[in-house]
Amino acid sequence: MSLPHRLDSSRLVVLLAQWTQAQRAQASHDVAEQLGRWLSVVDAVELNGSLRSIETHAAQAPAPQEPALDPLALEELFQKTKTDLMRLATAPAKPARPVRERADNTPVEQPDPSVQADFAAHGPRYLELQRQMDTRLVALRAQVRAGLLKGSAALRQLAALDGVMEQMLGAREQRLWASLPGHLERRFVQLRKGHQARLQESGQADDPLRWRRAGGWLASFEQDLQALLLAEMQVRLQPIMGLLEAARNENRRTGFQE
Repeated sequence: MSLPHRLDSSRLVVLLAQWTQAQRAQASHDVAEQLGRWLSVVDAVELNGSLRSIETHAAQAPAPQEPALDPLALEELFQKTKTDLMRLATAPAKPARPVRERADNTPVEQPDPSVQADFAAHGPRYLELQRQMDTRLVALRAQVRAGLLKGSAALRQLAALDGVMEQMLGAREQRLWASLPGHLERRFVQLRKGHQARLQESGQADDPLRWRRAGGWLASFEQDLQALLLAEMQVRLQPIMGLLEAARNENRRTGFQE
């Protein structure tokens, strides 16, 4: 499944559409449709050559030796990585660290909560979570491919093709992921302005201590940050899920008993 199609059918596009108050079709045009021509003529020729090389190598390569393909082990590895990343994505934000205590143990002033009204206090966190996600999923994808290389000729060809596609599209995908913090920042500004407009309309004084409480604008932003990260993870997981599905189908065909 191509990345543009995966994007078009994912909750990532739906989420970005909701944030921009646009129709899903428009969001698809803005995000996914523009990616539909990622493969140029040169890329297509290179891919065709890679496919021929993979087919030739698969026909000449001897059958893999033991240990054989273990789809259950791959499934367990996938589920563990997914669970770890979901826990990471949904972990509450750590409170700002207080100023270091004085030597005489007198109370110190806590950090000003109004600092949280600047996206600079949140952007680096998303980037770090993205980095950790990328590290884990790149490793997982390579491990699943290595597992498929112990399977049938068809699975070995699929693993080789996936490696080619990851190398060919990787840099472009990274540019896409790098654009997501910009969407998050615009959502942050939108929520903050909405909060300020409601205060002005009601005549109430602002209270930064309430921002992170239920219903507060910063609490809503935290939910959106987690939702975006989970949606990004869903798209990143799909090629790995495709490899695992192929392994499951192959073993059902050969009568593997789970």
